[in-house]
Amino acid sequence: MGNNSAGRLRRRADFLRAAAQGRKFSTPGLVLQAAPEAEPGAAPFRLGFTCSRKVGSAVERNRARRRLRAAAAEVMPLAAAPGNDYVLIGRKETLRRPYALLLQDLRLALTRVGASREGALAAGAKP
Repeated sequence: MGNNSAGRLRRRADFLRAAAQGRKFSTPGLVLQAAPEAEPGAAPFRLGFTCSRKVGSAVERNRARRRLRAAAAEVMPLAAAPGNDYVLIGRKETLRRPYALLLQDLRLALTRVGASREGALAAGAKP
C-alpha cells in the first residue's frame, strides 16, 4: 500500500466500532467488516487485520495476516470505496486457500457489504 492509499486501523476501539456499526460478509478465506469512517479525510479508506487464536499458533496467525495484507494491497486500492473503515479477519482456511481464490473472496466480500468502488458508483457516489 502506497503513501497515499490506505490508512491503518490500530486501536481496539476502531475494530470494535467496525464490528458493531458495520456490515459483515464471510467467505471461506476471510471475513470482511466495513463501516463508515470515523475520521473522515485522514485517508481514502482505512484497513485493519486480525486473526483469532482459532486460526492457529502465532506463526500461523502472522502468516494469515500477511496473506490478507498482500491480498488487500492488490485489491483494495482499485476496489474499495473511499470513506470506509475495513477490517479483514483471517480464518483457518486463509492459510490453505489458493491466493487467486483469496483475492476472489475479497472482491466478493467488498461487493456484498456494499463497500466496493463499483457498488458506490452504481449507487451514484462520485468516483
